[in-house]
Amino acid sequence: MVLGLAAGLLTTIGFVPQLVKGYRTRRMDDVSLVMPMLLSAGMALWLGYGIMIDSLPIIFWNIIAIGLNLGMIVLKLKFSNPDDMRT
Repeated sequence: MVLGLAAGLLTTIGFVPQLVKGYRTRRMDDVSLVMPMLLSAGMALWLGYGIMIDSLPIIFWNIIAIGLNLGMIVLKLKFSNPDDMRT
């Protein structure tokens, strides 16, 4: 279980620098909207799988990762140029 928690921590915190940068600069023009949407869908499936097999690391980190991805989507919608919303 410790290995799963450590792996989840490292893969999940990878989203934090982009969120912080987007929030600070108020720019998300270079970030694709599709990427966090697809990742959120995949993580939702992983969350469902984690619930099915009762795996705390999978459940815990995918809930957090979905939240971070939703934050990325919100920042993209709020701070992007309308012309950049096509990708």
